[in-house]
Amino acid sequence: MSISLTSSALAHSHEGVVTSPHTLATEAGREVLRQGGNAVEAAITMGACLSVTYPHFTGLGGDAFMIIADANGGVQTLSGIGQAPKANLKLSGKLPARGPGSMLTTAATVDTWGQAHEISRQSCGGKMGWAALLEPAIQLAKEGFPVTPSQRFWLDFRSDDLSMMPSVRELFMSGGKIPRDGEQLCQPQLAASLQSIATHGYRDFYEGQLGAKIAAGLAAAGSPLTGADLAATRARIETPLSVPYRGGELLAHRPPTQGMTTLEIMGILARFDLSRIKEGSADYYHLLVEAVKRAFLDRNSYLADPDFASVPCEKLLSPAHLDAEAAKVEAGKALDWPFAYQHGDTVYLAAADRFGNAVSMLQTIYYDWGSGVSVGDTGILWHNRGAAFSLDPAHPNVIAPGKRPFHTLNPGMYRVDGKPRLLYGTQGADGQPQTLAAVLTRLIDYGMDPLSALKAPRFLLGRTFSDGRDTLKLEQDAGDAIFAELTRRGHQMSPLPAQSALAGHPGAVVIDPAKGFYAAHDPRSDGIALGL
Repeated sequence: MSISLTSSALAHSHEGVVTSPHTLATEAGREVLRQGGNAVEAAITMGACLSVTYPHFTGLGGDAFMIIADANGGVQTLSGIGQAPKANLKLSGKLPARGPGSMLTTAATVDTWGQAHEISRQSCGGKMGWAALLEPAIQLAKEGFPVTPSQRFWLDFRSDDLSMMPSVRELFMSGGKIPRDGEQLCQPQLAASLQSIATHGYRDFYEGQLGAKIAAGLAAAGSPLTGADLAATRARIETPLSVPYRGGELLAHRPPTQGMTTLEIMGILARFDLSRIKEGSADYYHLLVEAVKRAFLDRNSYLADPDFASVPCEKLLSPAHLDAEAAKVEAGKALDWPFAYQHGDTVYLAAADRFGNAVSMLQTIYYDWGSGVSVGDTGILWHNRGAAFSLDPAHPNVIAPGKRPFHTLNPGMYRVDGKPRLLYGTQGADGQPQTLAAVLTRLIDYGMDPLSALKAPRFLLGRTFSDGRDTLKLEQDAGDAIFAELTRRGHQMSPLPAQSALAGHPGAVVIDPAKGFYAAHDPRSDGIALGL
C-alpha cells in the first residue's frame, strides 16, 4: 500500500491522532493523548463526549463496537450489543420503528467503555482513571455546547414526526422550537447520569442506583425491558474476522454485525485488478456496486445472532466462495436489485497513539433520535435497535428471549505484517459496507490520502430517508457521463447532491511507519481529525 500524503488539510503527527464527527469530542480525545493517555482512553473520552454533543446519532442508551490493537500485536473486538428481554414477548404485525414498542433491547455502550478501560490497563499500559475519562463529557452536558448543523438538520428533517417523539422535543428543543446553529444546549439530567457512572463505575448503569432509575424509566415508558435484563447486559470480547487484501488483512466484528459483509465485498474486489480500472469511472462504480449486491444477498440469507442461528462466516469468506461470487459479476450488466434497505445512524471515531495502540470504534442509537423516548429523568434517549428484529418465525433474525439483533455497525482495521495501517468506519446502516468499499479501495488500491478518499463522490444502493425507490444513488459530482453509462448498464440511477449528508460520515486514519499518523473525518460531517 503506497499512499500519497499531499493534502495540507490532513491531520498529521508522529505522536498520535484522533478523529470523530464532532470537533469538541476530537479535541477532548487529543487532550487525553496530550496528557499521556493511550488510544483506548482517548476513544472512551471521545465516545462519552459524542453521547452528549451528537445526541441524534449516539448516546448512553445505545450500542457500541471497538476493534483494539495493542503495541504487542494483539487485536480483539468488543461487541457491545444489547439483548432482547428474557420474557417471551407476544408480538404480532410489524415491529414499530419508534416509541416504546421499539425499545426491545438493552443498551451496551457504557459496558463497552468500561470493558475497554479494563483492556487499556491490562494490555495497553493505560493509567488514566475512569472518572477522569468521563469528566469532559460531564462538563459538556452540564455547561452546554453549541448545537451543530447536523443536529439541526435531523431535527428539521424529522419535524413532521416530532409529535411522536415527545422526549426529543423536551430534551433538545427549548420552548418546543428547533434551535439555531450555535445555540447553546445544556443537558443537566444527562450530566447527572454521567456523573453517577463516573463515581460508581460503569456497572452502575446496569446494576446500581442509576440502573434502578433506568429500569423504572423503561417500565414507565412501556418498554418490556427489566432490571434483570439490564444486569445481564455484557459486551463480548472476541477475535475478529479477517480476509486477505493486497498484501495485508482486513479485520471486522463477528455476527450479528455485518462485518462479514464488508469483508465479503472486499474479498470479491480482491479478485479484480483495480490497477486497470480508473478510480471514479463507470467501471469503478459498477464493479463496487455489483460486489456489494453479491455480499448483501448472502447477508440477508444468513446474518443473525450466532447463539440462535447458524452463520457460515468461514464458508462465506473462503477463497472458493469469494472466487465464485466474483465470477458472477458481469462487467456490462447490473444485477436487478428490488431488496429492502436498512436505515440507521451512527458515529465513527478512531485513535492511534505513539505507544503502538490503535482503536477503531462505532456508536449508535440506530435511527436518528433512536426510539424518540427517554427513560425517566436520566436524560438518556433509548435506542430502537429492537426494530431491526424480524417477526417471521422462519427468519434467522426473528426476535427471541435474550437474543441480539442483526447490527449494521462494523468498524474496521487493516493490518500489514501484524501491525495496524488503516483505521476506518462510517455512519449509514446498509450504506456502511458500500461506503467502506469506496473508502478502502481509494486508500489501498489508489493510494489516495484520507481526506481525498473521504471527499470523493460516493454511492448508495437502495432506499434513503428521502427517496423510497430501490435505485442506485450517486453524488452528482461523479459526472453526467458516469450517470449515463451506469444507466446504460442497467442501473436505475438517482442523483444525490454533492457532499450529501445521506452518503455517510466516515473517518479514516493512516498509520505509516516512516511518515507518522495521518487522519481525516468526512467533510460532510461536523467532525475533524487532530494530531498531537
